[in-house]
Amino acid sequence: MKRRSLLKMVATRMIPLAFSGALAQQALGAVSLKKRLRGRVRPGQPGWPSQASWNRLKQASTGQLTRLAPFFAPCAEAQTSPACKEALTHVTNTFDLGDQPGLTQTSGWIDAWTSQPSAYALAASNTADIVAAVNFARTHDLRLVIKGGGHSYQGTSDAPDSLLVWTRAMNQVSVQENFVARGCEGTQAPQIAVTVGAGALWIDAYDAVTTRGGRYVQGGGCTTVGVAGLIQSGGFSNFSKAYGTAAAGLLQAEVVTADGRVRIANACTNPDLFWAIKGGGGGSVGVVTQLTLRTRELPASFGAVFFTIRAASDLAYRALVGRIISFYNSALFNPHWGEQMAFNPGNTVNVSMVFQGLRKQQGADIWEPFLAWVRASDDYVFEKAFQCVELPAQHFWDGQFLAKHAPGFTVADTRPGAPAHHMLWKGDLEQAGWFIHGYRSAWMPASLLQADQQARLVDAVCRCARLWRVAFHFNKGLAGAPAADIEAARDTAMNPEVLTAFALAIVAGGEDARFPGMPGAGSDDAKARDNARKIGAAMDELMKVAPGAGSYVSESDYFLSNWQNAFWGSNYERLAQVKAKYDPDGLFFVHHGVGSEAWSADGFTRLASNSVAGE
Repeated sequence: MKRRSLLKMVATRMIPLAFSGALAQQALGAVSLKKRLRGRVRPGQPGWPSQASWNRLKQASTGQLTRLAPFFAPCAEAQTSPACKEALTHVTNTFDLGDQPGLTQTSGWIDAWTSQPSAYALAASNTADIVAAVNFARTHDLRLVIKGGGHSYQGTSDAPDSLLVWTRAMNQVSVQENFVARGCEGTQAPQIAVTVGAGALWIDAYDAVTTRGGRYVQGGGCTTVGVAGLIQSGGFSNFSKAYGTAAAGLLQAEVVTADGRVRIANACTNPDLFWAIKGGGGGSVGVVTQLTLRTRELPASFGAVFFTIRAASDLAYRALVGRIISFYNSALFNPHWGEQMAFNPGNTVNVSMVFQGLRKQQGADIWEPFLAWVRASDDYVFEKAFQCVELPAQHFWDGQFLAKHAPGFTVADTRPGAPAHHMLWKGDLEQAGWFIHGYRSAWMPASLLQADQQARLVDAVCRCARLWRVAFHFNKGLAGAPAADIEAARDTAMNPEVLTAFALAIVAGGEDARFPGMPGAGSDDAKARDNARKIGAAMDELMKVAPGAGSYVSESDYFLSNWQNAFWGSNYERLAQVKAKYDPDGLFFVHHGVGSEAWSADGFTRLASNSVAGE
C-alpha cells in the first residue's frame, strides 16, 4: 500500500543494513503498526509541539497562526466589562460568527458536544498554507480540524486541543467561460463554470454567478453555509427538485491529502477521490481547497407560496393532512416545486414553498383547487393568508434588490466594511449559535405517496405532529426530479435512498446560543433532555411507515448507531476503500465520518480493535 512507501524513509533509518529483505519488511510492518496504534497528543502531553515548532509553522505559512482562548473568557471576571460586551456582539450575526476562529455557527448539542476553540488556528490564505498545516499535524500527531463556513450541527468543525485549518480567507470566486477539467481535454466540451475557494459562502457564489452573471449554480439554501462543506455533504437548495444535488454539479476540486500532496480530482484524474468528496462527508479524506462547479441557464423568475391553516379538531386535522398530501402528490410532485410543509402540534399546517418554471398566476392557479376545498369548510381558518410572490430570478439572491422590492424576507450583514452582497434569509437568522436539543431526519420513500399507502403516511404524520413539529423538505428528495439530474446524483457518494425519496422529513428543536461562559445562556438541561426525548418519539412514529430509512449526513441525529448505512447505504464500503487509500493512518477525523469507527469519540485515541484494519 502507498503508506508503506511513505514510512520507508523513517523505517530505513532504524533498520541496520545487515537486515535481510524479509527482516526489513517485518520491521516496516512493525513501524506501520506502531504508527497506527498511536493516538493524538494534547497540550501538556509528551510530544506536544514546542513553541519553537509552532514558530516554524508560522514562518512556513503566509496565513496568520493564532493561539486561541475560550471566546467568552473576558466574561468570567466581569460580565459588564467592555471586553465581555464586545464578545456578545458576535453571536447574533451568522456572518460574524463565521468570521471568528474560536466560534461555530452551532453552539452545541445537549449531552453530545459543546463549541470549544482549538489550541491553535491557522488562517490559511492559500493552498501552501494548508499543506504546511497538514504536514505539521501529521508529523506531531495532532488532532486536525477544518472549518470554512462553520455550519455543522454535529460539531465536525470544532474540537478542543486541536489545530484548526481555517479556510475562511480563501473565498475567491471567478466565473470560467470555457472550463474543461484537467486531464479531460478532448473528452469534455468546454462549459461555463464557477471556481470558488474553500472559504467562500454560498452568497458569494450566488452573487458572482446569478446576480452579476445571470446564470444558475446549484448550491445551498442558507446563504452563510460554506461551499466546500455543502458539496462534500451532498447539498440541497430551494430548487434541488429541478437541478439535483450540489455535489452532482462538481466538475473539479483541488484537495490536500494526508501525505501533504496537492491533488486534482475530477472525472478523469483521481476519479475515486472525486467521487468520495461528492457527498462522502467533509473532513474525512482531505482538505478541499478549491472547487469548480457547473452553471446553468437561469429561468426568468422564481416564486414562492406561503400560508398557515388551523383545523378546529383532531378529526378535521387528519382530513387536512390527508388532503394536502394527496394534493402534493397530484399537483406539486414535480421539478417546479421545492421547499417545505410543516405539520405542527395544535392542528396547524405551515406551507413555505418555492417554484421555478412558472409565473405567479400559474403558481396561484395550481393551488386554487386545494384552497377552495379549505374555504368550503368551517373546520379551517387561515392563520396566515395565502400569498404568492414572484421575483426576477437574477435578483433572487440580490440583497439590495430584495430590501427594496421584497422587504422583510432578508437580513443584511450590517457590520462596517461587510460586503454589500452579504445577506441571509430572515428565517435562517435563528441558526446563529443555535444549541440543539434533538435532531432527526429520514428520507421518505415516494412509494408512500401511492394511493394505497397515503392513509398510512397521513396517520403517521398526525401521530408525529401530536408530539413535535415535523417538516417535509420536498427539495431534499430527488423523486420527481428530471431523470438526468437523478442520474447525476447517482454518481455521487450519497445514500442512494435520496434518489427515490419524495422528501426529507426533519424533526428537530433547540434554543438560543449556549456558548461556554456566555452570559445569559440557557441552562435548563432537564428541559432540553425532555425535548430530545419528545423529538425522538415523534420521529419514531414517522419511521413506522419508513422503517430503516436513511438520513442526511448534515441534518441528522448525533447519536445514530447505524450511521454508516443511514448516511451512505451501499456506498459506505467504497468510501472506506477511498479513505484507506488516501488517509491510511486516519489523520482526518470527524464525528461519524468515514473511518471514524477506528477512533474514540473525541478522535484522540485509536481503538486497538480497528488499529490494523486494511493491513
